[in-house]
Amino acid sequence: MAQQKDTSSVLLPEPTLRRLPWYLAYIDILRTEGVATVSSTQISRALSVDASQIAKDLSFLNIKGKTRIGYEVKDLGDALTTFLGFRTPHNAFIAGVGSLGEALIRDRGLANYGLNIIAGFDVKEDICGTEICNVPIFHPDEMRARQRLSRASIGILTVPVDQAQDVADTMVAAGINAIWNFTPYRVRVRDGIVLANTSIYAHLALIYNRLNSQSHLL
Repeated sequence: MAQQKDTSSVLLPEPTLRRLPWYLAYIDILRTEGVATVSSTQISRALSVDASQIAKDLSFLNIKGKTRIGYEVKDLGDALTTFLGFRTPHNAFIAGVGSLGEALIRDRGLANYGLNIIAGFDVKEDICGTEICNVPIFHPDEMRARQRLSRASIGILTVPVDQAQDVADTMVAAGINAIWNFTPYRVRVRDGIVLANTSIYAHLALIYNRLNSQSHLL
Protein backbone atom coordinates (compact mmCIF):
# COMPACT_ATOMS: atom_id res chain seq x y z
CA MET A 1 0.00 0.00 0.00
CA ALA A 2 1.30 3.50 -0.82
CA GLN A 3 2.51 5.23 2.33
CA GLN A 4 0.86 8.51 3.25
CA LYS A 5 0.39 10.87 6.15
CA ASP A 6 -2.43 13.19 7.06
CA THR A 7 -1.84 16.15 4.76
CA SER A 8 -5.35 17.60 4.69
CA SER A 9 -4.13 20.98 5.98
CA VAL A 10 -1.08 21.27 3.71
CA LEU A 11 -0.97 24.48 1.66
CA LEU A 12 0.41 23.44 -1.73
CA PRO A 13 1.94 25.69 -4.41
CA GLU A 14 -0.82 26.57 -6.87
CA PRO A 15 0.89 24.97 -9.92
CA THR A 16 1.10 21.68 -8.01
CA LEU A 17 -2.52 21.94 -6.94
CA ARG A 18 -3.55 22.49 -10.56
CA ARG A 19 -1.70 19.38 -11.69
CA LEU A 20 -3.03 17.00 -9.04
CA PRO A 21 -6.51 16.73 -10.65
CA TRP A 22 -4.77 15.77 -13.93
CA TYR A 23 -3.12 12.88 -12.14
CA LEU A 24 -6.40 11.87 -10.52
CA ALA A 25 -8.23 11.87 -13.86
CA TYR A 26 -5.58 9.57 -15.34
CA ILE A 27 -5.62 7.32 -12.28
CA ASP A 28 -9.41 7.03 -12.56
CA ILE A 29 -8.99 5.80 -16.14
CA LEU A 30 -6.47 3.20 -14.99
CA ARG A 31 -8.83 2.07 -12.24
CA THR A 32 -11.64 1.49 -14.71
CA GLU A 33 -9.22 -0.52 -16.86
CA GLY A 34 -8.23 -2.69 -13.91
CA VAL A 35 -4.60 -1.53 -13.81
CA ALA A 36 -3.01 -2.29 -10.42
CA THR A 37 0.14 -0.14 -10.35
CA VAL A 38 1.51 2.89 -12.16
CA SER A 39 4.88 4.64 -12.20
CA SER A 40 5.74 8.32 -12.47
CA THR A 41 7.17 7.56 -15.90
CA GLN A 42 3.85 6.15 -17.10
CA ILE A 43 1.96 9.16 -15.77
CA SER A 44 4.55 11.40 -17.42
CA ARG A 45 4.06 9.81 -20.83
CA ALA A 46 0.29 10.03 -20.58
CA LEU A 47 0.11 13.65 -19.41
CA SER A 48 3.31 15.18 -20.85
CA VAL A 49 4.48 16.23 -17.40
CA ASP A 50 8.09 15.57 -16.41
CA ALA A 51 8.35 12.44 -14.24
CA SER A 52 10.52 14.22 -11.68
CA GLN A 53 7.87 16.94 -11.39
CA ILE A 54 5.20 14.31 -10.78
CA ALA A 55 7.29 12.71 -8.05
CA LYS A 56 7.85 16.12 -6.48
CA ASP A 57 4.15 16.98 -6.63
CA LEU A 58 3.19 13.74 -4.95
CA SER A 59 5.90 14.20 -2.33
CA PHE A 60 4.03 17.24 -1.03
CA LEU A 61 1.26 14.81 -0.13
CA ASN A 62 3.74 12.36 1.41
CA ILE A 63 2.57 9.69 -1.04
CA LYS A 64 5.36 7.24 -1.76
CA GLY A 65 5.34 4.33 -4.16
CA LYS A 66 7.31 1.12 -4.04
CA THR A 67 10.76 0.87 -5.59
CA ARG A 68 10.66 -0.52 -9.15
CA ILE A 69 6.89 -0.99 -8.87
CA GLY A 70 5.45 2.49 -8.55
CA TYR A 71 2.19 3.49 -6.95
CA GLU A 72 -0.77 1.25 -6.29
CA VAL A 73 -3.48 2.75 -8.47
CA LYS A 74 -6.32 2.35 -5.98
CA ASP A 75 -4.37 3.77 -3.05
CA LEU A 76 -3.02 6.69 -5.07
CA GLY A 77 -6.47 7.51 -6.42
CA ASP A 78 -8.03 7.36 -2.96
CA ALA A 79 -5.28 9.53 -1.49
CA LEU A 80 -5.60 12.16 -4.21
CA THR A 81 -9.39 12.22 -3.97
CA THR A 82 -9.28 12.70 -0.22
CA PHE A 83 -6.50 15.29 -0.29
CA LEU A 84 -8.22 17.39 -2.96
CA GLY A 85 -11.31 17.53 -0.78
CA PHE A 86 -13.56 15.72 -3.24
CA ARG A 87 -14.84 13.32 -0.58
CA THR A 88 -16.05 16.08 1.73
CA PRO A 89 -19.47 17.54 0.84
CA HIS A 90 -19.54 21.33 0.48
CA ASN A 91 -22.84 23.18 0.16
CA ALA A 92 -22.85 26.02 -2.36
CA PHE A 93 -25.04 28.88 -3.52
CA ILE A 94 -25.00 30.07 -7.11
CA ALA A 95 -25.81 33.67 -7.98
CA GLY A 96 -26.94 34.35 -11.52
CA VAL A 97 -29.21 31.71 -13.00
CA GLY A 98 -28.70 32.49 -16.66
CA SER A 99 -27.35 30.05 -19.24
CA LEU A 100 -24.11 29.31 -17.39
CA GLY A 101 -25.64 29.29 -13.94
CA GLU A 102 -28.40 26.93 -15.00
CA ALA A 103 -25.90 24.65 -16.72
CA LEU A 104 -23.88 24.36 -13.51
CA ILE A 105 -27.01 23.57 -11.53
CA ARG A 106 -27.91 20.85 -14.02
CA ASP A 107 -24.38 19.41 -13.91
CA ARG A 108 -25.06 16.80 -11.26
CA GLY A 109 -21.54 15.46 -11.79
CA LEU A 110 -20.25 18.25 -9.56
CA ALA A 111 -21.62 16.30 -6.61
CA ASN A 112 -19.08 13.58 -7.41
CA TYR A 113 -16.43 16.11 -6.42
CA GLY A 114 -18.16 17.16 -3.22
CA LEU A 115 -19.92 20.28 -4.54
CA ASN A 116 -23.64 20.41 -3.78
CA ILE A 117 -25.44 23.43 -5.22
CA ILE A 118 -28.36 23.78 -2.83
CA ALA A 119 -29.83 27.13 -3.90
CA GLY A 120 -29.73 29.60 -6.75
CA PHE A 121 -30.24 33.36 -6.59
CA ASP A 122 -31.38 35.72 -9.32
CA VAL A 123 -33.09 39.10 -9.60
CA LYS A 124 -35.43 37.94 -12.36
CA GLU A 125 -38.86 37.72 -10.76
CA ASP A 126 -40.14 35.11 -13.20
CA ILE A 127 -37.71 32.46 -11.95
CA CYS A 128 -37.68 33.32 -8.24
CA GLY A 129 -39.76 30.73 -6.44
CA THR A 130 -39.13 28.08 -9.10
CA GLU A 131 -36.79 25.08 -9.06
CA ILE A 132 -34.18 23.71 -11.45
CA CYS A 133 -33.33 20.05 -10.88
CA ASN A 134 -34.84 20.37 -7.38
CA VAL A 135 -32.62 23.37 -6.60
CA PRO A 136 -34.80 26.28 -5.40
CA ILE A 137 -34.26 29.76 -6.84
CA PHE A 138 -34.52 32.80 -4.56
CA HIS A 139 -34.04 36.56 -4.77
CA PRO A 140 -30.58 37.71 -3.59
CA ASP A 141 -32.25 39.57 -0.72
CA GLU A 142 -32.89 36.16 0.86
CA MET A 143 -29.28 35.00 0.71
CA ARG A 144 -28.34 35.85 4.30
CA ALA A 145 -31.37 34.06 5.73
CA ARG A 146 -30.83 31.02 3.50
CA GLN A 147 -27.17 30.83 4.47
CA ARG A 148 -28.09 30.77 8.15
CA LEU A 149 -30.34 27.79 7.49
CA SER A 150 -28.00 25.83 5.23
CA ARG A 151 -24.51 26.95 6.28
CA ALA A 152 -23.40 27.05 2.65
CA SER A 153 -19.67 27.80 2.52
CA ILE A 154 -19.14 28.39 -1.22
CA GLY A 155 -20.66 31.00 -3.51
CA ILE A 156 -20.56 30.56 -7.28
CA LEU A 157 -20.66 33.82 -9.21
CA THR A 158 -22.23 33.73 -12.69
CA VAL A 159 -23.85 37.16 -12.82
CA PRO A 160 -23.35 39.94 -15.41
CA VAL A 161 -20.07 41.84 -15.06
CA ASP A 162 -21.67 45.03 -13.74
CA GLN A 163 -23.23 43.09 -10.86
CA ALA A 164 -20.22 40.95 -9.93
CA GLN A 165 -18.74 43.07 -7.13
CA ASP A 166 -22.09 43.85 -5.50
CA VAL A 167 -23.13 40.20 -5.49
CA ALA A 168 -19.72 39.12 -4.20
CA ASP A 169 -20.15 41.61 -1.35
CA THR A 170 -23.61 40.18 -0.67
CA MET A 171 -22.18 36.66 -0.52
CA VAL A 172 -19.47 37.65 1.94
CA ALA A 173 -21.94 39.58 4.10
CA ALA A 174 -24.20 36.52 4.13
CA GLY A 175 -21.41 34.37 5.56
CA ILE A 176 -19.98 32.72 2.45
CA ASN A 177 -16.34 31.74 2.99
CA ALA A 178 -15.21 31.08 -0.60
CA ILE A 179 -16.21 32.47 -3.99
CA TRP A 180 -15.83 30.71 -7.33
CA ASN A 181 -15.96 33.60 -9.79
CA PHE A 182 -16.93 32.77 -13.38
CA THR A 183 -17.21 36.40 -14.45
CA PRO A 184 -14.36 38.22 -16.25
CA TYR A 185 -14.46 40.91 -13.55
CA ARG A 186 -11.78 40.69 -10.85
CA VAL A 187 -13.88 41.02 -7.73
CA ARG A 188 -12.28 42.10 -4.48
CA VAL A 189 -12.87 40.31 -1.19
CA ARG A 190 -11.57 40.85 2.32
CA ASP A 191 -8.76 38.84 3.83
CA GLY A 192 -9.83 35.37 4.88
CA ILE A 193 -12.20 34.81 1.95
CA VAL A 194 -11.02 32.25 -0.59
CA LEU A 195 -11.35 33.50 -4.17
CA ALA A 196 -10.92 31.43 -7.34
CA ASN A 197 -11.34 33.08 -10.74
CA THR A 198 -12.38 30.98 -13.72
CA SER A 199 -12.88 33.35 -16.64
CA ILE A 200 -14.08 31.54 -19.75
CA TYR A 201 -13.44 34.71 -21.74
CA ALA A 202 -9.81 34.95 -20.62
CA HIS A 203 -9.16 31.42 -21.84
CA LEU A 204 -10.99 32.20 -25.07
CA ALA A 205 -8.77 35.25 -25.57
CA LEU A 206 -5.73 33.02 -25.06
CA ILE A 207 -6.97 30.60 -27.71
CA TYR A 208 -7.63 33.43 -30.17
CA ASN A 209 -4.19 34.93 -29.56
CA ARG A 210 -2.41 31.62 -30.13
CA LEU A 211 -4.45 30.91 -33.25
CA ASN A 212 -3.65 34.35 -34.65
CA SER A 213 0.05 33.87 -33.88
CA GLN A 214 0.07 30.54 -35.70
CA SER A 215 -1.71 31.99 -38.72
CA HIS A 216 1.03 34.61 -39.11
CA LEU A 217 3.62 31.84 -39.24
CA LEU A 218 1.91 30.01 -42.10
